[in-house]
Amino acid sequence: MARKRRARVMSEALKYELADELGVGNLARKEGFGEVSSRNCGNLVRKAIERAGKTVSPEK
Repeated sequence: MARKRRARVMSEALKYELADELGVGNLARKEGFGEVSSRNCGNLVRKAIERAGKTVSPEK
């Protein structure tokens, strides 16, 4: 039985934008996200969640 692929949650553009904010954008573009440290990938996910939260429920 073939496995279904999960839909992409984050666009490529957003990934690189967040990576740029963390200072690892050049590394991600040059070597790929596989070469970005686990800590920075976790920080990238945290930033994405924060941004999604602001989009869904803007601060008053």
